[in-house]
Amino acid sequence: MPEDMPEDFDFLVRYGYGEVSKNEINTYQDTVVKDLIVNGTATANITLTGEEMRSIYERMRGISIMSKMQLVPAKQSCSVVPYQEDSWRITVNGFTRNWSWSGENCELTEDAEKLLELRNFIADIVAGKEAYQELPEAEGGYD
Repeated sequence: MPEDMPEDFDFLVRYGYGEVSKNEINTYQDTVVKDLIVNGTATANITLTGEEMRSIYERMRGISIMSKMQLVPAKQSCSVVPYQEDSWRITVNGFTRNWSWSGENCELTEDAEKLLELRNFIADIVAGKEAYQELPEAEGGYD
């Protein structure tokens, strides 16, 4: 990844529990989808600021997100239900990389942990936005 954030930098991350990852942060379309669990989903138009995008870009550079990542544990000793899943699409300088990882196996790889930290960092930024705070609260839970 270049040191300076390119004009075409965008990303999409889908995440959540269950068979469908219903939460989504999409800078390609400047939208956020919130999983309301038993009440479906709600969508808001949210545009991240240039400073927020640069901060996210720097974190992505720091974990070499466009390089090869090990997201499946070498040893799979057990599985959990429900488990969270993330899928990513990142575009930098005309190149798009797709990643996904699952928490189904009891432990995460170091790279999956880095992606989880990154996703939580981005979700915290989004959660601070007024448009996100105006979305309905989720009801229910995942078993």
